[in-house]
Amino acid sequence: MAKITFITQDNETTVLEANSGSVMELAVQNNIAGIDGDCGGVCSCATCHVYVDPQHTDKTGQASEIEQDMLELDDDANEFSRLCCQLEVSEALDGVVLRVAR
Repeated sequence: MAKITFITQDNETTVLEANSGSVMELAVQNNIAGIDGDCGGVCSCATCHVYVDPQHTDKTGQASEIEQDMLELDDDANEFSRLCCQLEVSEALDGVVLRVAR
C-alpha cells in the first residue's frame, strides 16, 4: 500500500492510498482538482502534470523520453515535472508528495 499526497493549486492537501494502477487514475477517481487525464493515460495530453516534491524525486525516477517530449510542450514544466499517468502506484511511491501543476 502506498500513501500519495496531492496538493492542488488551491493548497488543498489530499492523502490517498492505493495498491496498483497509475497515479493519474487514483487522482481522477478521487476528484483531485487539476488532474483531468483527458487522454486516458497514454502520455499524449499533459492534463495530469504534477511537480514531484524535490525530496521525493528518487521515488519517482526520471521521465521517459516520450514523457519528456510531452512536458517540453508545457510552459510550466520544470526539472520536478512528471505526468502522473506515467507513475505506477507501488510501495516505492509510499510517502511521495505531488503538487498539481497549472
